[in-house]
This record gives sequence, structure tokens and C-alpha cells, in this order.
Amino acid sequence: MSTHSFQAPKGTRDFYPSDLAVRRHIEQAWRSASIDCGFDEVEGPTFEHLELYTAKSGEGIVNELFSFRRAGGENDYALRPEFTPTLARMVAARAGSLPVPVKWFAIPNMFRAERPQRGRLREFVQWNIDTCGVEGAATDVDVIAVAILALERLGLTPADVQVRLSHRVAIARMLGALGVAAERTGDAMTLLDRRDKLKPEEFAQRAEALGLSADGVARFDAAARATQRLSDPVSALAARIGVSADEFASLDEVRAAADRAGILDWCSVDVGIVRGLAYYTGTVFEVHEVSGAERAVAGGGRYDGLVELFGGPKMPACGFGMGDVVLANVLRDRKLLPEDGAALLPRPDAFVISAGGELAEAELPRLLMRLRRAGLHARSSAKATRNVGKLLGDAGKARARFAVILGAELAEGSVALKDLDAGSQQVTPLAGLADLLLSARQR
Repeated sequence: MSTHSFQAPKGTRDFYPSDLAVRRHIEQAWRSASIDCGFDEVEGPTFEHLELYTAKSGEGIVNELFSFRRAGGENDYALRPEFTPTLARMVAARAGSLPVPVKWFAIPNMFRAERPQRGRLREFVQWNIDTCGVEGAATDVDVIAVAILALERLGLTPADVQVRLSHRVAIARMLGALGVAAERTGDAMTLLDRRDKLKPEEFAQRAEALGLSADGVARFDAAARATQRLSDPVSALAARIGVSADEFASLDEVRAAADRAGILDWCSVDVGIVRGLAYYTGTVFEVHEVSGAERAVAGGGRYDGLVELFGGPKMPACGFGMGDVVLANVLRDRKLLPEDGAALLPRPDAFVISAGGELAEAELPRLLMRLRRAGLHARSSAKATRNVGKLLGDAGKARARFAVILGAELAEGSVALKDLDAGSQQVTPLAGLADLLLSARQR
């Protein structure tokens, strides 16, 4: 047979142990924040009927998907590009029997048939948080707070990332006050969503195409770039845009809820955040690294009509998705991940070494199994050498807490136990070794 060198498909990643340790570190922060905030974990199929995604996002999304039809089959499928449609389908199927509120999280793999670039891959991991069945700004803020809790646990602060939020009802009212006709509100929101992707002159031309006067275009442009800390009065934002503070009443409710939750310092208002997807109905938000060097770390909002779209009852819902790719970039930039991901791998409690001799050779595999049955992480070397110095070097490279040396003491039922962190060594009875190691792990 001829040989051939294979590489991973473009836009995907191989996770060697040190790489996967970094990913699991991030996932642990996500999972612990979810559980501590009362969310239960769910999962769904890796692929769904293609219609599930077109029903939510329109036929245009097909070009962004890995879609397929089984040979000889009649149904079109797609690898999941996001989890929200699956969640809405699952809630709709059992809406009558689910406790309210439904509070679910998932950490699935996603797939997008896009051009790979920094912060965007064809396969990625995404954390999803969703609450269904409860209305109001307090619920929206509860969802945002879960994201903040995970970011805090990863070492990030408000000086590193900000939740930039807005409210589609408030923005719609603001657009009306600026002179945008009701039938052009959707077009105006699409333009706001593309604010950072268009050159100023093109943005102005498209704003004029909305039917705005020259003064209206200038005010629309100013509104599109209006931001402020959420801790500041929303009336100040309204005054800068030249509209009544009443237009931002919905944002004021979000501000009050964020104040009660103690997360105001993490949040800012950004009128240009509208989240282009049409199914969003209220609060919308994105998490951004403060320098603007990266894509959004997360994005989401309120989507009160989606469960009903998939055959369920009318049910309010709010949620977000946070991918691992951009987040890992931000953590590395902030030196919040080790240079070598191996430092995040689980540390062995014990590295068992034979100093040679028939008794030690026979005891080593038995001792390993006893320690493992006791719930300890125990390893040994596969090397043929019985040079204790070299084997202690292997124990150090494995980052083991203790080395258990099976030597002359074994004849009297004892072993040498070396604390690799402290550098100290003692002789201890073999019978109590597991309890001693378990106790040391707690310290």
C-alpha cells in the first residue's frame, strides 16, 4: 500500500492532551456557572432536519450550513450551526409537562460552512444558556449574569470585557422618533447591525435610502454610534440622540434589574447592538473584549416567539451562545491561560516506582490497582530502567504530588513516600497509604 499524509479538514482542530485541557478548563467555568445558577444540562442531535434552520432563519442560511441528503433518501439534513432551534423544538415537544421556568444549558459542538478566519472556525464548541417561560427584564439580566459569572471564574474583569446591550423595542421607538417609517424599521435595524462593517459614506447612503432627511441621516448616524455605561441614567443617552427619555423606558427596566443584580459595572448601552436575527423581541446583547480586537465573545437576547414557531405554546424565552474560539483568544491575550496547557491537566496523586527486585515488581501492579480503586489518580513508568533518579524525574514531569518508591522497606510492609512539592520523604506503612494520599489531596 502507498502511504499518504493526512491533515485535519480546514477550519477544524485537533485537540492533543494539553489543548483539550485548555478547552475543558473553559468548559468547566461554563458548566459550574450554569449549575450554580440553577440550569440543567441538555443535549440534542448533531444534525437536524434542514427545515428546522430555514424555519428560523430563512433559506439564506443554507449557504452557511453543512447540509446533506442520505443516499437514496428524501429528507435534507444539516449539521447544527447553533443550538437554539434544537432547544426550541425540544421545549415545544414537551411544553405541557416541563417545569416553568425551563432553565437549560448545553455545551455542544457546532458546524458552520464559512471561510475560516481568526475567531471563526468551521467546527467549534459553544456554551448555550436559555430560560423559557418567564418575561421581564429581571430574567434577561439573570441570563446575562450567568455569562458574567463564568467570565469572572476564568479571571476576566469589567476592564477586560463588557456586555454591550440594547433593547429592540426601545430601538424601534427611537427609530420612529428619528423619522424612520414603521414599515422600514426592519431595514433600519439591519443597517444598525452592519454599522461597524460599512464605510461612513456607504452607511450614510443607506440611511438616506430609508427616507430620512439630511438632518435625519445625521441624527441616525449619531444614534447608531451612541454608547454609554449602563450605570449612567438612560435619559442622558436619550438627550444626546435628541429623543424623549420615554423611548428608552425598556432599557431603563434593564438598568434597574442590572443594578439589583450587582452587575452594572460589566454592562454598557450600545444602540448599534440589535442582533440582526429577526426573531429577537426585546433585550439583545453581545459580550466584547474592550479593545475591539476580537469578534464578539457571546451574543443573545430575548426571543419570545420561537417556541411557538416550532409548534409549541406561546412562551417567552431568553438566551445566549458563547463560543470557545474567541474566548480562548481573549484569555490568552490577558495571560489567563498557561503557555503550556499541560499545566491544566489533572495531577497524579501518586507515581509508583519500583526500585527493583521480585517483591517490588510483583507489588507494583497490585498497588496501582488498589490506589485507583480508592479513587486516587495513580501512574507508573513504562520504562524498563529501575534507576530511581530517572523515574523520579518522570514523576516530576507528570506533575505528580507524591512518588511511592517500592524498595527495601517493602519487606516490612512499608514504602518510601516522597512529597514532590515539598521535597521531603518519609517511610509509611503500605496498609495506610491510600488513606494518607486521600488526606493529602484535601490539603
